[in-house]
Amino acid sequence: MIELPVIPVHQTQRKPDWLRVKLPVGKEYRHVRNLVDEHKLHTICESGNCPNMGECWGAGTATFMILGNICTRSCSFCAVATGRPLPVDWDEPNRVAQSVKLMQVKHCVITSVDRDDLKDGGSTIWAETIKAIRRESPGTTLETLIPDFKGQWDNLDCVLAERPEVVSHNLETVRRLTREVRIQAKYDRSLECLRRISEAGLRTKSGIMLGLGETEEDVIEAMQDLYNVGVHILTLGQYLQPTKAHHPVIDWVTPAQFEKYKQIGLEMGFKYVESGPLVRSSYHAEKHLFDM
Repeated sequence: MIELPVIPVHQTQRKPDWLRVKLPVGKEYRHVRNLVDEHKLHTICESGNCPNMGECWGAGTATFMILGNICTRSCSFCAVATGRPLPVDWDEPNRVAQSVKLMQVKHCVITSVDRDDLKDGGSTIWAETIKAIRRESPGTTLETLIPDFKGQWDNLDCVLAERPEVVSHNLETVRRLTREVRIQAKYDRSLECLRRISEAGLRTKSGIMLGLGETEEDVIEAMQDLYNVGVHILTLGQYLQPTKAHHPVIDWVTPAQFEKYKQIGLEMGFKYVESGPLVRSSYHAEKHLFDM
């Protein structure tokens, strides 16, 4: 198989033109923007400087992070602080639900830090957040971007029992780079997590970052592994280095290569493949509510 070209970072010190972001516009975006500012609401869209914030807010989609902002893991790609998390805030599910209601979110994505310090891995707060959102905004659909719960599958089952419309867990990178990129994670444990989600009869989603030094062969192997465990929705996007202390960008993957991966994924049998330089986990999340 012929690989399309990628651009080694050392050949260009600036981001390629295809990574330029359009300014957010539109009535729906302005409505959400004003609510976020007025009520000091917290979304990952904003705090993570997501390049698709304007498009997603304009479509009525927003992403919230629960269980605090300190992670117990130290992945080399992630800008979230690592350390000893604060105690669980048991009122958080209600506050998130009120934010979703106030923002009139049509499709809500929930994610969290890893809470390996907790016996339940945070699964109780996860379940209570889903319940609270459904109580306050019964018309809002949900995607949960969950951790692997350190392989404690009873904790995973606690979240799956609430039957969110989409359940996502990101593989993040290829098998060969997992130890380097996801220090405390395990490639096969993530696959097992996704297999269990799919076998529970739920829409199953995963994502991979590109530009970390993987080859086309690596990516296709990871895509096939994800398809084999029952993943329905796949996202592929360009990794961007948060700070100089994080894993460097090795390659700028071209739009043509992303399009090639999309076609390969669709031919494998994935129901949806979002593949492009600016694609992130929740990109076009509202479009992934297909019939099972």
